[in-house]
Amino acid sequence: MKIRPFEQHDLPQIFEIYAQSKLDELRFEEGEFVLIRLEEDPKRFPKVMESNIFVYEDGIVLGFGAILKSEIRALFVAPSARGRGIGKSLLECLLAKSLGNTSLWVTRSNIPAIQLYKSYGFVISDEFYAKYNGKAVSVCEMHCRD
Repeated sequence: MKIRPFEQHDLPQIFEIYAQSKLDELRFEEGEFVLIRLEEDPKRFPKVMESNIFVYEDGIVLGFGAILKSEIRALFVAPSARGRGIGKSLLECLLAKSLGNTSLWVTRSNIPAIQLYKSYGFVISDEFYAKYNGKAVSVCEMHCRD
């Protein structure tokens, strides 16, 4: 088990983890959402790919995180691997790579993720509505002073 920098051959596993996990992020929202696959998302895909990406590997990639300067842009763990501390390990890696005053965005209804981030010193600094596949979603901006 190790966290290492992303390599191009990791893309299929990253795409699959994202596809399995993205709608979980929205599971507490009202209504149903249709997945936009990461590789087909004209907004999110370029932001992830221009970031520093790290993968958690244990024979196969079980999770990944992406950061650019001090902005965490992705943190996803395969559903089958949750509850093993992988998300915490990736978050700690991303915080160690951050250039300070780290920020991230999370859906307001995703209480488990918000609680995790708060346990690492993040606070909600703003709330606003964004759209996912045309549907409004309440989002929290969170910051952590490193």
